[in-house]
Amino acid sequence: MVNVLAEWTALVCQELGIDPEKLDRDVVLDLTRDVAHGVARPAAPLTAYLLGLAQGAGTAGPDAAGRLAAMAREWAAPAAGEQVPGR
Repeated sequence: MVNVLAEWTALVCQELGIDPEKLDRDVVLDLTRDVAHGVARPAAPLTAYLLGLAQGAGTAGPDAAGRLAAMAREWAAPAAGEQVPGR
C-alpha cells in the first residue's frame, strides 16, 4: 500500500513541474509544526507558502526553513511587563 502523503506529494510535484528529489518533506512538515504550535495554526501554511516564494525567487538561503522554525519555537507571549521587539 502506498503512503497517502507520499502519493499526494508526488502528484502535486508532477502537477507543478517540481522535481520531487528537491523536496525535503520532513523539513517542511517540521517547519509547519513549529509554526503552528509556536505562533498560530493559520501561520503554518502561510509560512510554508512564503518560504516557497522566497526559494522560487532565489532569496531564501539553504538554512531558511531552519531559521524560520527556530524563530517559531522562540516566539512566545511576553512575560508580564516584558516588551518583545516588533510586536
